[in-house]
Amino acid sequence: MRAPSLKSLRFVAVLGLMFGALTLGEAKAANPLEMNFWLSGPRYDGTVADCDRALPTIATQFWEKESSFWNSPLKITGFSAVREVAFRPWQSDNIPRRYCAADAILNDGKVRKVHFSLIEDGGFAGYGNGVEWCVVGLDRNWAYNPACRAAKP
Repeated sequence: MRAPSLKSLRFVAVLGLMFGALTLGEAKAANPLEMNFWLSGPRYDGTVADCDRALPTIATQFWEKESSFWNSPLKITGFSAVREVAFRPWQSDNIPRRYCAADAILNDGKVRKVHFSLIEDGGFAGYGNGVEWCVVGLDRNWAYNPACRAAKP
């Protein structure tokens, strides 16, 4: 293997000095065109659907998860005691969420608690309300464990 020539070493040194001079220059503030040009950011209005609107989504997603991932015949056949637990429980500049709880009636005859939240602009690609939910005792991948505590406010 040949040693690098003096000419190539000189070129690398000059290139390094030029790069160093560019990075050591003083930082300047953004000009008016660089300051949030067309980047208005999210504007949350706090318009989150009622708890009842999420129930069909929860039932469908629960059935898909149980049948696809856990090879289980469980389905939610109905809901009772649907209630709001909290609305925007944190500071007003957070994403608006409505926290709810309900009793889910499953096709095996058991009644289990469901904790869920509706999230403003939390749907697919930020369109519509998103829903996050957890059925107590059936959080098999432990995403919200223990006992769905992470799904509560």
